[in-house]
Amino acid sequence: MVRGESQELSHVVGASEPPLIEKTIGAMLAEAAARDPDGEALVVRHQGVRLTWAELKRRSDAVACGLLAAGIRPGDRVGIWAPNCAEWTILQFATATAGMILVTINPAYRTSEVEYALKKVGCRALVTAVRHKTSDYVAMLREVMPELAAATPGTLRARALPDLRLVATIGEEAHAGCLRFGDLEGAVDAAQLAAIPIDAHDAVNIQFTSGTTGFPKGATLTHRNILNNGYFVGAGIGLSKADKVCIPVPLYHCFGMVMGNLACLTHGATMVYPAEAFDPLAVLETVAAERCTALYGVPTMFIAVLGRPEFDSFDVSSLRTGIMAGSPCPIATMREVIDRLGMHQVTIAYGMTETSPVSFQSAMDDPIEERVSTVGRVQPHLAVKIVGPDGETLPRGEPGELCTRGYSVMQGYWDDAARTAEALDEDDWMHTGDIATIDAKGYCRITGRIKDLVIRGGENIYPREVEEFLLTHPHIADAQVIGVPDERYGEELCAWVMTRGGAALSEEEVRDHCRGRIAHYKVPRYVRIVETFPMTVTGKVQKFVMRETMIAELRG
Repeated sequence: MVRGESQELSHVVGASEPPLIEKTIGAMLAEAAARDPDGEALVVRHQGVRLTWAELKRRSDAVACGLLAAGIRPGDRVGIWAPNCAEWTILQFATATAGMILVTINPAYRTSEVEYALKKVGCRALVTAVRHKTSDYVAMLREVMPELAAATPGTLRARALPDLRLVATIGEEAHAGCLRFGDLEGAVDAAQLAAIPIDAHDAVNIQFTSGTTGFPKGATLTHRNILNNGYFVGAGIGLSKADKVCIPVPLYHCFGMVMGNLACLTHGATMVYPAEAFDPLAVLETVAAERCTALYGVPTMFIAVLGRPEFDSFDVSSLRTGIMAGSPCPIATMREVIDRLGMHQVTIAYGMTETSPVSFQSAMDDPIEERVSTVGRVQPHLAVKIVGPDGETLPRGEPGELCTRGYSVMQGYWDDAARTAEALDEDDWMHTGDIATIDAKGYCRITGRIKDLVIRGGENIYPREVEEFLLTHPHIADAQVIGVPDERYGEELCAWVMTRGGAALSEEEVRDHCRGRIAHYKVPRYVRIVETFPMTVTGKVQKFVMRETMIAELRG
């Protein structure tokens, strides 16, 4: 190799200091409680909950012991299907302490989606909200499992979900066949918990990511994966025990539970939840009342907060930093975040669930241009490279597929060796499917997507999943789904539909078929009933032609 050649290639390795954390999440919680027992760990505004680190550890330990008493064992999968709340976080730490694997389920999931998720990973227990927005979770579970109503809590036997034994509901209401979450908080047996053999390399979390085949994949993450990622993300914005982090992003995403909760845990900062789900007014009220120093969100969230008519009536001067991720940030929005919210040290982060999630992050003092045109530089203890179609590492500045390797890469997709092998090569490189460049200074720019991914308001949607669902309609013969630009969400879904035998079908009927049966963000905003799709001479659908047609039509 010619001297200096390696510096010209798009292969970058992050710093090797500080060293990686080789502890479990439960051990880190114990350390936090011992170091700062009276420090504020968790504030949940909409529930009126305030917990110190000592109280959070005690309640988490109590739930861990309660799960063990109910017959749930280390290694068992425990689902959580709920919006942001104190019980979510208590369960996150309880399952980690007991050596169990938390399965995070999107609150927007409907019956078919939650059934698939619980069955795929063989959940032994499920903690669920009773309802959220228009979703009646208990009714949906009874639809999937009619046996639930007559079951004795802890001894459930359901044909559709043969592994599930226990359902616990959040709140004071009693529901047939279910235990109340509060009843799980039993006496703490410290000796029992201490005797559980847990290694930092053990799986602790399964997160579902949409799949191109229409079925979500369960990315399996370890204590070492997510604890370290939380630490380095928090270090990137200078977190300490003096900080309060406002977390309006959902906990079921890595953004909430890793970049939020675990960043706070590893730096002693306070986790603050403004509402069950994102509410821009609640964010402003919470930042002002709690004197939050950091705020998280995707660009659309910041746009909504800045757009509130009451904005100027709130004192947000406590803010100094935060993280923006999920989709590219318009420069005008970044300037407002810095100037009006006072977040001069705001950073941009990029990653994917399979890498725990963050692999690139901008620095607090990066120029604003770098914070909107790039996703920053590689995180410590990670390596990244840009490869061409044949797998060769490309020169700096040349676009290709972004690959990541290091501590953050998942164990694999749960019970799916084939798709794991597609994503992770024999040298342990995670192939992201994103097209990117790395410049001479190491800054990364995401320039496109190899997979036909649509990012709507920070939610990743694979069109194939929506297409397969549309095909369940008896009058739909074929469907193609694309993303089209949208000022509010970045992208919106558009479905082109061909009917079966020329059957009469309206655009609204297509949307009605989706509503209540798939997550709301997967329901196409735009629907077009067509006779044919644009095709190549070899019979492949030309989605780019569809996209260009729709953009021209929408611009009018």
